[in-house]
Amino acid sequence: MASQSANLWVLLGLGLAGILILTKKLKKTIKRDFGAFIEKLELLPPPQPAPPKAPHLLTGLTFAVSDVFDVENHVATFGHPDWVRTHEAASQTSPVVSALVEGGATCAGRTVVDELAYGISGENKHYGTPTNPAVPAKVPGGSSSGAAVAVAANLVDFSLGIDTIGGVRVPAGFCGVIGFRPSHGAVSHVGIIPVSTSLETVGWFAKDPNVLRLVGHILLQVPFAVQRSPRQFIVADDCFRHIRIPVDRTAQVVVKSTEKLFGRQVLKHENVEEYFNSKVPSLKALHTNKTNGELKTSSLGQLANVMQLLQRHEFRHNHGDWFNSVKSVLDRTISKQLHETLEVAYIEIEKWRSIRNEMRLAINSLLKDDGVLVIPTVADPPPKLGGNEILSEGFQSRTFSLLSIASISGCCQVSVPLGFHDKCPISVSLIAQHGADRFLLDTVQTMYATLQEQSDIAAKTKLSRNVVSKEESAEIAKEKGNQAFKDKQWQKAIVFYTEAIKLSGKNATYYSNRAAAYLELGSYLQAEDDCTNAINLDKKNVKAYLRRGTAREMLGYYRDAIDDFTYALVLEPTNKRAALSAERLRKVFL
Repeated sequence: MASQSANLWVLLGLGLAGILILTKKLKKTIKRDFGAFIEKLELLPPPQPAPPKAPHLLTGLTFAVSDVFDVENHVATFGHPDWVRTHEAASQTSPVVSALVEGGATCAGRTVVDELAYGISGENKHYGTPTNPAVPAKVPGGSSSGAAVAVAANLVDFSLGIDTIGGVRVPAGFCGVIGFRPSHGAVSHVGIIPVSTSLETVGWFAKDPNVLRLVGHILLQVPFAVQRSPRQFIVADDCFRHIRIPVDRTAQVVVKSTEKLFGRQVLKHENVEEYFNSKVPSLKALHTNKTNGELKTSSLGQLANVMQLLQRHEFRHNHGDWFNSVKSVLDRTISKQLHETLEVAYIEIEKWRSIRNEMRLAINSLLKDDGVLVIPTVADPPPKLGGNEILSEGFQSRTFSLLSIASISGCCQVSVPLGFHDKCPISVSLIAQHGADRFLLDTVQTMYATLQEQSDIAAKTKLSRNVVSKEESAEIAKEKGNQAFKDKQWQKAIVFYTEAIKLSGKNATYYSNRAAAYLELGSYLQAEDDCTNAINLDKKNVKAYLRRGTAREMLGYYRDAIDDFTYALVLEPTNKRAALSAERLRKVFL
């Protein structure tokens, strides 16, 4: 009977061990994949050309594509299972994807997008939300969330996404990778599920600016040429005033990098709100929109509103019949927007087109052929998963105001990571005029290393300032403790000295002073311990030896007390207290 019982326990133990091993393996699989992929696959490049021809430009690189690109014999999910159910497999692969494969890269799979590629959070309840490798508790950003995560997690060298109102720029900023939105119309849209035709572009992610540039050569079909250096950097000061990330970690990093590489004369600061107000007259013709009691009167606020309405109008135009026939269960935010009737008069659409044309002309006039506009990529750190912050009016207003500049004008924009602040990725964006994609890619390649260097310096400077601030606070606490000690408020003095130690635990004086207060209260063990800490930090701290000698005498450790007084006398031969105490203890106890 006992043997059967023992066997049962062994079997239970083995079963539990098996479950634990399986769980660990499952966790490792999830961790390795980061939930980025809808499907793994392999599209292999052609054989290398025979010498003396050069090898394919993208040889050895791997990439992933957001699940809005056609891949032969596969159905793009468009972020929703009902789309898969109601659509046939693609008869051929998108020319954009094929061009990259022909260029030598291997396509490794299709990645998760927001539901109907419509949002900016990157969350998808149907296929799972990809885990942001930079900060797992936060959203990865969307709509091309899986593509950004695949690059951030080093699963592929680069990836493709769609940017309509921020689908590449937002996840690039949230995941800490480079994200490039080319000029509108610069890359073919054939074989891609449309979202908002007049706004969307094919964008791409990479960690390496050289890879980013090589992909650009393939997709933009631009010949190799001598790189042009920027002759002007315009920092949009007003855009940096309203972000929740310190300017010294964003705008100032670009300023210092620019000064180091090109000199101070190329820098200019601009209030872009005022500039666009003066250069885009069609904005003034719009009716002011009231939301939550606040009037959107700024030029960027108006641009953001136009961008969102245009996306919504064109999405319904592209997919309204499918949407109405399928009766899909959608995310509540998307459903609210798409189910509402959106009556848009022809005259309103004409106003939007006028704004787009005027914005492009205004940026071309501001930047010319060799200028770069510097703005934040996003205004806020990535919000928490499953929260409502990303849906709040304030968050969306700040975010879409920044994103609207390139989306409405059709100009090219690149988001560049600048390390971390408060454990979240931070970034900055560079914008060039429409058609200056090659110039912008060259600029990023030239500046990237210096931007990272200046970002590291800014982070370390901030850290050292925090250290100084803590040391100053510790000194203030110590002085308060000294005053309490003089007033014979021993317990209060201990509280202040303890605070000083917490702020700066490597200062011997704080421990020695607290020991003095403990002696007054008769807490000899605590006093001895504090003095030992002080001596370990400062071997020449005479007061610590004297106080530890006193504590040890009171505890009955006479030989140790004599040693402390003697050592204090060695350090300070004229110290009468040390001499008298040592002599007195020798006569009595030795």
